[in-house]
Amino acid sequence: MSFDFKRMLKREHNVGCQEKKYRLYAGSAALVISIFTASIALLVIGLVLVATGYTGWCPVYSGMNKNTNTAGEATETTPEATH
Repeated sequence: MSFDFKRMLKREHNVGCQEKKYRLYAGSAALVISIFTASIALLVIGLVLVATGYTGWCPVYSGMNKNTNTAGEATETTPEATH
C-alpha cells in the first residue's frame, strides 16, 4: 500500500455522515476526559477527531485513497440538491 501525497492535497470530502458522528462524539469525549486528566496526548487526539468530523475530510484517508462518503450522502449536503 502506498501513500498518495498529491491526492491528499485535493481535500475532497471522504468521511461519511455516520463516521462524522462517531468522530465528533469520540473527539468530544476525549477532550472532556483530557481536561480532567491533564493528558496532552488525549487532547491532541480529541482535537484531530473533532476537526476531521466537522470538516468531513481526513488527510490520512486521502493519502490511502479511502472514502467512506457515499454518493447519496454527498448530494444531500449540497444546497443545490435541496432546491
